[in-house]
Amino acid sequence: MMQQHLAGFAATPVQARMDTHGHHIAKIAMSAGRDLFARSGSMIAYEGFIQYESNPPTVRQLAGGWLTGEGAPLMKCGGDGLLYLADYGADVVVLDLGGESISVNGTNILAFDAHLQWGVERVKGLAKFAGQGMFNVTVGGDGWIALTSRGTPIVVDCGRGDDETYVDPDALPPPVPRTLRVKGKAQLQGGSR
Repeated sequence: MMQQHLAGFAATPVQARMDTHGHHIAKIAMSAGRDLFARSGSMIAYEGFIQYESNPPTVRQLAGGWLTGEGAPLMKCGGDGLLYLADYGADVVVLDLGGESISVNGTNILAFDAHLQWGVERVKGLAKFAGQGMFNVTVGGDGWIALTSRGTPIVVDCGRGDDETYVDPDALPPPVPRTLRVKGKAQLQGGSR
């Protein structure tokens, strides 16, 4: 009886470098020479031989300017096998960047291929509204990235017509294709009651 209940949670065959196992777990096919950066503490299980290096020199060097609270400590993962990652029940979305790049809040990055190009960028126009400004991490190249979301993610079509799309940066800054222009906008209301 117990086997029947657990069968629905069994691992599925690997289809790509990154995939999801349910809605809350990223499953990564690891192989020699294809290292990965992952959020420290996100490993929940692995099969095979996987090694971890906390806060590798590459990350320390690139994250020197990442002092904004937007980031999360990263570890470098390498080896052969299957690696399972999660972030406290957050929804996980995996994307094959296919040579494109995105800009995303650093706290929403679960993992990405180590060979991808990445760096920190300031979102223009938010410094005067948020006090210190808002910073995103830009990740790009030919490879995979796993992102997290607190709640079911939505896709908003920003390419229709001349209308602008607005999001609340405190709610959950979304991943943004680098082809879109990102800027801050304040909506302040004054008055007395």
